[in-house]
Amino acid sequence: MLLPLFFFLLLNPHLSSSISFPDFQIIDVLQPPLSLTGTLPDFNNTHFSDESKYTLRLLHRDKFPSVTYRNHHHRLHARLRRDTDRVAALLRRISGKTVAPDSKYEVDDFGSDVVSGMDQGSGEYFVRIGVGSPPKDQYMVIDSGSDMVWVQCQPCKLCYKQSDPVFDPASSGSYTGVSCGSSVCDRIENSGCHSGGCRYEVMYGDGSYTKGTLALETLTFGRTVVRNVAMGCGHRNRGMFIGAAGLLGIGGGSMSFVGQLTGQTGGAFGYCLVSRGTESTGSLVFGREALPVGASWVPLVRNPRAPSFYYVGLKGLGVGGVRIPLPDSVFDITETGDGGVVMDTGTAVTRLPTAAYAAFRDGFKSQTANLPRASGVSIFDTCYDLSGFVSVRVPTVSFYFTEGPVLTLPARNFLMPVDDSGTYCFAFAASPTGLSIIGNIQQEGIQVSFDGANGFVGFGPNVC
Repeated sequence: MLLPLFFFLLLNPHLSSSISFPDFQIIDVLQPPLSLTGTLPDFNNTHFSDESKYTLRLLHRDKFPSVTYRNHHHRLHARLRRDTDRVAALLRRISGKTVAPDSKYEVDDFGSDVVSGMDQGSGEYFVRIGVGSPPKDQYMVIDSGSDMVWVQCQPCKLCYKQSDPVFDPASSGSYTGVSCGSSVCDRIENSGCHSGGCRYEVMYGDGSYTKGTLALETLTFGRTVVRNVAMGCGHRNRGMFIGAAGLLGIGGGSMSFVGQLTGQTGGAFGYCLVSRGTESTGSLVFGREALPVGASWVPLVRNPRAPSFYYVGLKGLGVGGVRIPLPDSVFDITETGDGGVVMDTGTAVTRLPTAAYAAFRDGFKSQTANLPRASGVSIFDTCYDLSGFVSVRVPTVSFYFTEGPVLTLPARNFLMPVDDSGTYCFAFAASPTGLSIIGNIQQEGIQVSFDGANGFVGFGPNVC
């Protein structure tokens, strides 16, 4: 019998030894192959809303017809190449230092432009939003580690190729430039002044950037209209976004889309990231009415050095119902702002400090000793040859959070196919620093909700 997609138990720490949950899951090895060419959904049903919340459909980058791969090996390596760059960029932002990817994590360059998307890997999930009045629909990357909302704008002095016409502010009746003396301009980290107008500049860790004019503009989600959103109008932009017009930052800062909507939504939003290989789309929901009843809530942890990121309190890891022995402080934020655990939509593979990862991996290996091993693939050092199997029984993998909640992942979120030949790998990797990142592969199919006003992140109760 197949086990439910995930298990989340609220454990009393004093009674945890007496509470049990399923220790193994069955993974279907004979999955249908993933399409190598994207297919976009019906855009007439890309967003929907009611009076208490509004929802956008989330599209994975592989849904775009312009994204094609030679084979599944190519797809995987393209994703991991983006992922390695993304992690290095996050580490540079948080530490302020240059962190070069470990040489053993380098991914071969396939010499193809089909994997365009932000070089640092943030272009994994997209939404469709109407910009201006009348609204012009645009694809925008969502990024939980960014606080800026921006689109490419005419006149475009330096722009990359996007799938929709570049937004022209002259054609919008709601576009209003922000003056240099405005309090909104003061909230931009790298702002300047030109002819009385507020200029902005955002540099990303890999050298990508957007530069332009700060404005107030109207954004439309289906029937919902949000006016006076502070938005960058980028006239010089470097970075390949697979046809996206710009970026919708949903980080924890005041200039992110979430921060700007705090008065209407109370800082509440949630998402369901679509699982790989499915034809469905995910969802991004804003509004306190979107916070589910029955979710298991974990306190958010603030890092003053990196206020844009969503840190969570992680206390331990488990395999097959057995908690892995780890130092109590391995996931803590230090006094200097290093370490900690970030939830990130732009990172694919969860990263853990080297010592924690090694113990976690070895615990998994010891409980899968009966499965035939295969050579490592890219950043994955623990792989299995499951060719010839119809299904296999594998131990569960769990996150032990602060104040008791335990999240046990579905098998497809920690053991993933890497080719067409039945090779599966343990989908975690070591971090080159003390920072841990819970990536989107581990979040797939799980309802994730953020209650910013009260400082919590919730998991479940629904799957998607």
